[in-house]
Amino acid sequence: MPPVDQPPPGDPRRGRPAPGAPPGPGPNVPTRRVAQGPPPGDAQRAWSQTTRPEDTRRAGPPPPPPGRSAGPAAGYAPPQQPQPIPPGGPRGPGYEYPRGANQPRSPQPGYQGGGSRRGGPPPAPPTPGGSRFRRRPGRKRFPIFRTLLVLILVLVLVAVGLFFYYDSKLHRVDALSSYAGRIGDTPGTNWLVVGTDSRAGLTEAQKEQLATGDSDGARTDTIMLMHIPRSGKAMIVSIPRDLYVPIPGQGQDKINAAFNNGGPNLLVQTIETNTKVHIDHYAEIGFAGFDKLVNAVGGVDMCLTQPIDDPAAGINLKPGCQKLNGKEALGFVRSRHTFANQDLGRVVNQRKFLSALMSKATSWSTLLNPFRIIPFTNGAVGTLTVDKHDHIWNLLGLAWALRSNPVTTTAPTAGPEETDAGSSLAWGDNTTEFFNLIAHDQKIPAGMIENTGGAVS
Repeated sequence: MPPVDQPPPGDPRRGRPAPGAPPGPGPNVPTRRVAQGPPPGDAQRAWSQTTRPEDTRRAGPPPPPPGRSAGPAAGYAPPQQPQPIPPGGPRGPGYEYPRGANQPRSPQPGYQGGGSRRGGPPPAPPTPGGSRFRRRPGRKRFPIFRTLLVLILVLVLVAVGLFFYYDSKLHRVDALSSYAGRIGDTPGTNWLVVGTDSRAGLTEAQKEQLATGDSDGARTDTIMLMHIPRSGKAMIVSIPRDLYVPIPGQGQDKINAAFNNGGPNLLVQTIETNTKVHIDHYAEIGFAGFDKLVNAVGGVDMCLTQPIDDPAAGINLKPGCQKLNGKEALGFVRSRHTFANQDLGRVVNQRKFLSALMSKATSWSTLLNPFRIIPFTNGAVGTLTVDKHDHIWNLLGLAWALRSNPVTTTAPTAGPEETDAGSSLAWGDNTTEFFNLIAHDQKIPAGMIENTGGAVS
């Protein structure tokens, strides 16, 4: 075996201690080679050839140069092994990091690498095909949204069912049947609404309570033409019951005689023949159920300009704004003896009340309240009689058109006259002109609007 060169004394690179250094282990102890950084001559190297500290930590210690020992002494050197992180982090057990501080991640099982530059182990590599954020198993999406959809669907089905149920309960008559020479369709939509004094369906106690009397049959106290134009406000036109007109097949008479003698079909024919206005829908209102109709919406507010004391109608109302219940409302629309012009004053009150009732019935406080809208619908079904081709959605369209302050007026006449039928109102040129404007869906001049009389401001 060739001899081994001996390093000069005191040379730390050869394993001997320098003078004054503490003695190391004996010469027989095996020596481990431990990297001590670059030799002094490495400072002269280019920066790209110099080993950086982070490279040393990442890649491990470089091998020692050939022929040199691994440490400052030829003896034992401790192993450079990573130490385990104590429980609680690098600062020891029980240590609590301040809120918001960057806490080191726990080392992954089997991790043997060195610490990261921030003092903790580096994050584990992502799992192929996986995700760090996973949805919880069994979690349902949008349960509230689905519940609302089901609830809305149920409400719609119930509303549609009630819609057709009430439509099947309407009383119907053949009021708009065709006849020879009937006027063709005219612009807009026209309703003929008739108020009768029919007491059918009332018990004796109800007749006494409502002061309706005991008369049999049905007479037309109220005749209204409701015109819904293609644009603009709807109109409520009162046709005086004493208007003297020719009645088909019966000669001249008061217009309400057509209903008394031939029912709704003859009344429609009489109005269409004289006014040249085509009637599209028909509705008839009786005493029975009218009070329930008003009570269902919680009463109707009216402002009276004068007192109404009419024992025949069963009411005694003071002037001023007040809420009328069902009994008071029925007496209010029937009363005529309080006014000097009798029927002409009564029809003004009827138009005002009908407009107020439709406004209250179509308000959201009624439509969204089942304790109001259901009793109101029950009252309407029990009170109204319509043509055989009319439906409840036609009535809803009429109510909606009348809710927004419609134009109200009494059809003009040529004044009173004495006829074979007694005191009547004559048909004049102004009457023909007025209905001709409606037949052509034209605006009525302000000079032809008549709302005098009555007791409503």
